[in-house]
Amino acid sequence: MLTCGSVRNWIATALLVGTSLAHANPASDVPSAADPGNTADAHITLDYAYEVETSTIAREIVNDDPTGRQKTTNDLSFHQYRHVITPRLELGIYHDTWFSVALPITVTQARELKLHDGIDRAGSTTITDGLLPMDGFDATDPTSPTTGDLIFRGRNRKGIDQVHLGLGVAPMSQKRDPTKPTWKLGAEVRLAAGKLMEFDRDSIGSETGVSRGVHELRLWTSFGRRFERAEGWFELFYQVPLRERSGSLYKNPGFGATNTGAGQQAGVSFGAEAYALDDRANKNRIGLDLGARVVGHFEGRDYTEMWEVFAFAGDVNAGGPLVLDADPVADMRQDARHPGISNFENFLETSAKFALRADLGDHARFSVGVDLKWRTDHMISFADAGVDFPLCGSGRCENEDNDLVNPGTQEVNPLHAPLIDLVGHRYISRDNFSLVIGIQGRVLW
Repeated sequence: MLTCGSVRNWIATALLVGTSLAHANPASDVPSAADPGNTADAHITLDYAYEVETSTIAREIVNDDPTGRQKTTNDLSFHQYRHVITPRLELGIYHDTWFSVALPITVTQARELKLHDGIDRAGSTTITDGLLPMDGFDATDPTSPTTGDLIFRGRNRKGIDQVHLGLGVAPMSQKRDPTKPTWKLGAEVRLAAGKLMEFDRDSIGSETGVSRGVHELRLWTSFGRRFERAEGWFELFYQVPLRERSGSLYKNPGFGATNTGAGQQAGVSFGAEAYALDDRANKNRIGLDLGARVVGHFEGRDYTEMWEVFAFAGDVNAGGPLVLDADPVADMRQDARHPGISNFENFLETSAKFALRADLGDHARFSVGVDLKWRTDHMISFADAGVDFPLCGSGRCENEDNDLVNPGTQEVNPLHAPLIDLVGHRYISRDNFSLVIGIQGRVLW
């Protein structure tokens, strides 16, 4: 029969964004083991997702508006597409208890930036501030200038970001007790793997990795309840970074740096599936599922739409305008490249989901779905200048009693680049929209 287990895996595929957001969703399908006549259940799933993401990149403008209102202007248009394949195994290990492993594989990821409508190269602040040259930059053909509205194209990327290892249990199962819903609890460790996602114009040909280098923990709980001709589901999740692997761009340089790690996430999903065809004799079913999802992304650092441009402009060998000072208290400037990842402010992601699924007997399941996602406008270059320490007495402190970050002191944040992080220069992601088309095949034993 068609179950919300199919919903779980399809949504997991549909929500794979760089960052790889596959996760378990509410379901009444529970892998089990050690039951009479059943050694162990094994659910094998193969997901494919095609994602297109677009957004407008705006920028603040320095102005003397007497009202104090910060003006902004649209500067660039961002476009990205990805193909992701995710094999997944859920294996029953005890009564209504299972182990899972998933391996999201990015087959292709490509991104580019174009001038926004009405903006020419002489009018783009990204170019006039020197973050990109007038000829633009194409990482797939570094020796040739870009043409038309295209001003930046990143390197095509592929590979693995994380390996997902999970453990789940169902304290209640509708299959065992028809009077109760299916309640599931789970935890998933997402281990960073694969080639790190970096940008270095001196070795641009080899920069094809997609891994953020961040180990994360995801906790979730879900409820699913089948009725005669429909099934409803609901899920909550919380995801937190644990640590970074060696070489990751998420490094804390000390001094007055804050929010140097990846951001946390928390969200809720819910929906209902209606059965258009329910052939119980032959165990064939066709259903339409409609759902929604709301996710909060909390402040941190991330690979934003502009990360490759920031890394390009932070190249030490080229003397880019975003080159950082690694030691703000040293007499001489200690040049350090800008990693590209930048601080972002809190934002909300909402999704609408549609899926059509079919069951052929007890063991074969197929689905195709569409996921529409929107993100609220948010800053994507948001690093603080530093931290104002208290007057000396104990611990980290300063000798001056003021509310300022004093230059040349331990208070300074080495990751702060005034050209993009200072008020009046910050970048903003607007009108962010994603379309994800997912296809899934599933076999249950």
